Amino acid sequence: MRFERYGIGIAKGMALTFKHLFRHPITTQYPEERLTVSRRIRGNELVWDKEKCTGCATCAKSCPQGAIQIITSVKAEENKYVVEKFEVDIGYCIFCGLCVESCPYEALFMSYDYERARYRRQELVMAKEGLLLSDKKQPSGYARPKVEATLPKQTLLLDRDKVKK
Repeated sequence: MRFERYGIGIAKGMALTFKHLFRHPITTQYPEERLTVSRRIRGNELVWDKEKCTGCATCAKSCPQGAIQIITSVKAEENKYVVEKFEVDIGYCIFCGLCVESCPYEALFMSYDYERARYRRQELVMAKEGLLLSDKKQPSGYARPKVEATLPKQTLLLDRDKVKK
């Protein structure tokens, strides 16, 4: 009586295997193919707009890790603060986005980039020259709806087949 059920488990497993054998693969070959990530990604880098920044240091005050360091000086003839030093230690940053949300002048953005691996800890300290808004650095739409509207729509693995056809 027990001997009648021995082949049923193997048959079910093989049926499932054959069912998936003829499916179109949905794997992305990462370095060559890249999906467009979410518009509101909190990438692991900050982008800083020098023209909008007033040096108020609200971002540094709101950082729970103390990863942002700002040193300013006063320009007496223009009655304005000048940012002399703006550093972010990405090694300590937890990418919570509180600095971006607290900036009253919208001078700080989360980055759209997610490939920031480094071999040495010293390379994780980003000075103001490395954080400047440029053609290479694209800000994400996190906490910035105006920027989000300009970014491309996220590509999902499920939607890729529809786009190719």
